Amino acid sequence: MSGKVFRVGYGETKINPPAGIPIAGYFVPRFAKGKISDLHAIALAFSMGGETAVLISLDVCAVYSGALKTVRAAVQAKTGLDASRLFIAATHTHTGPCLTTEPGFPIDPAPVLSYIDYMAGQAAKAAALALADLKPARMGYAVGRAPDRIAYIRRYRMKDGSVMTCPPFDDPDIDHPLGTLDQRVNVLRFDRRGGETVVLMNYGLHADTTNGERISSDWVGWVQKTLDKCLDGVKCVCVMGAEGDVGSTHVHPDPGDMNDTEISFDNEMKSPGMARFVGRALAGTVLQVYDKVAYVDVDRLKMEQVTFDVPMNVPRPEDLPRARQYAEWHKAGRDDLIPFTAMELTTVVAEALRMVRLADGPAGRPITVTGLRLGPVALVGIPGEPFTEIGERVKAIGGFDLIMPCALTNGSEGYFPSAAAYGEGGYEARTSEFKSTVSDTIVENAGALLEKLK
Repeated sequence: MSGKVFRVGYGETKINPPAGIPIAGYFVPRFAKGKISDLHAIALAFSMGGETAVLISLDVCAVYSGALKTVRAAVQAKTGLDASRLFIAATHTHTGPCLTTEPGFPIDPAPVLSYIDYMAGQAAKAAALALADLKPARMGYAVGRAPDRIAYIRRYRMKDGSVMTCPPFDDPDIDHPLGTLDQRVNVLRFDRRGGETVVLMNYGLHADTTNGERISSDWVGWVQKTLDKCLDGVKCVCVMGAEGDVGSTHVHPDPGDMNDTEISFDNEMKSPGMARFVGRALAGTVLQVYDKVAYVDVDRLKMEQVTFDVPMNVPRPEDLPRARQYAEWHKAGRDDLIPFTAMELTTVVAEALRMVRLADGPAGRPITVTGLRLGPVALVGIPGEPFTEIGERVKAIGGFDLIMPCALTNGSEGYFPSAAAYGEGGYEARTSEFKSTVSDTIVENAGALLEKLK
């Protein structure tokens, strides 16, 4: 055993927004009309041999650069911790508040900015609570398998050769999904002397199973609620895995798939009942491995970052007139003038907004990946939504007993598709702000990051 003492602390606060705030996740206006479940900021503090790091999980869709700066500043002011010691991850709920004043539809920015300040203060409070709660701990890990019927690759090759994200149910033109689902569920268990046991769960699946205009933590909240009821004195933190091309919709429903759910405007299965089903099923996976984790010696705590440039997906000049027209119609609330429906409408609107944003460049943008080493386990934080393939390639780099790719960590730069997806099409590739080399660049720099963590 290492002579240094590994300590873990837990802190939790609520970050519920006010009624009327814009809801993030889609390109259609939604404003909070109520609440299904509370949103939380949950912090895990780690300390060992003079090193300290804090992981903060936020029940929001994405923490964009402006909000990230605000959260970092609030945590530093409250705790004294530098931003380099923070691993801030969004759970990606699509029924949480906007953290940007430019969500793609007209809003009053004042409530959003006010909420960001409030959320940052609550995140800082959670971090301070976790640091005050540090207790000696041992760590174990396990890898479970998610059950069938909760997650699917959502990009499909159609029989005419085209590619669609979220095609209509039972469309006879669907041929096959483009990709292979990674059903591994990573679980870390921290048994703390004199405190609750904490479980850190990592799985790649869009937290977009609820829909509507009521605030909700989506399936993430159901995982936490279920484990809290099943395991006395256990807290759970969920950190999103590589989920860029993964949803919860079965396009050829089996009997029972539509129980307590409905088909949303974008051809997906969504409802509070769907969130409950997915969350309970994933909690079941955690329960299957909880008592059989492999306990390991945490001999080192370390955080590192690697920053690199990625070329931008700048539009061709000939594509800009139509993009500007679609963007103008969309911002005027006239999507009916755009000749597409359902997910195809979402795709062309998001693509048009991306083109308008990048009409004048820049040619490249810096991206930072963040690493957190806990003994033989490494968390790799990616500031966006990587495809499953990227997550699998990062896991395969090796050098650690377990590597956990974590999406939407320390920023949100949009989709990181696989290289092949750019030639295939679909919502994610057409709307990504980065060129097709982004997947290889992320994996390469994740490897460099893991080397620094050794």
